[in-house]
Amino acid sequence: MRVFFCADTTCVFFVNGMYLGAVDAFERSVELDPADGVFCELKAAGYAPVRFCLDEDFLFSPPEGVELYFFGGAVCVHVQGFVRADPCLRVLWQKRLGGALLTLCVQGRVMLNLESARGFFQIGLPFSFEECVPSRAGELFLLESRTAFALIGDDGEVRALSEGRVTERGARVTAEIPLHDSLGHIVRRTWENGAAGDCAVLSAREPAEATFALAFFESLLTGSDPEPWLSPSLAPKKGLLRQFLGDFRRAVLTEKTDVVGLVYARKPRVFDVRRFRVTVEEGKIANIAAEEP
Repeated sequence: MRVFFCADTTCVFFVNGMYLGAVDAFERSVELDPADGVFCELKAAGYAPVRFCLDEDFLFSPPEGVELYFFGGAVCVHVQGFVRADPCLRVLWQKRLGGALLTLCVQGRVMLNLESARGFFQIGLPFSFEECVPSRAGELFLLESRTAFALIGDDGEVRALSEGRVTERGARVTAEIPLHDSLGHIVRRTWENGAAGDCAVLSAREPAEATFALAFFESLLTGSDPEPWLSPSLAPKKGLLRQFLGDFRRAVLTEKTDVVGLVYARKPRVFDVRRFRVTVEEGKIANIAAEEP
């Protein structure tokens, strides 16, 4: 089968010990037979190698740090679980807040150790939290880095973890979050003691012709009203769109500008990509049809 590989950081790629080339955010593909149980290894400077056996079990249940995206008869393997090669434990800071002791340390990964009346919890965080500041947010703990933030309960549960900039602190937390979509959406979202509240779109660009269909599906993910995108004949059916499209998580470009891939979760770390063709007439969407795999 055709297997595509991509990774969050640039690395070199080996199959059964044979060097095949570099892998980064852009997909590279190779023909592999899962029945052969090939051994894959990705090495990135400063990180421990990521190794796995690509067989039928792997395609059914990939390890943590690896995501699979199935489309047609192919699969994309997205490697994101890189760990720093340095095994030494470094304590970055320790602070007592609200009767709890918070310790941020690095040992391959960034880890928050939280000791509260509810118990002791270890919470893994992205490397962007290597430099962050803790504070109280009502009954929760707020961690802020330059590019991201997290809301964590004293039970160790992560209530929010996102890129973005916090603009309001306290029991009510407000943040501006970039969606990294084709229109450059930025949304303002609030949390009240960890419960998600209002969400408003702050800014976006006008869609380009080449990404018009993609921008439409992305707008559905932000909760925008789809009617301005739809033709007069299709607009009355806007309430049926979600029922027709289902619970998709992302929209991605394909090789055709009028065909968009919608990403659906099958199970943890395993996703299906289904293709939908959009017909545009006079600048409006006149039809949406599912394509056969």
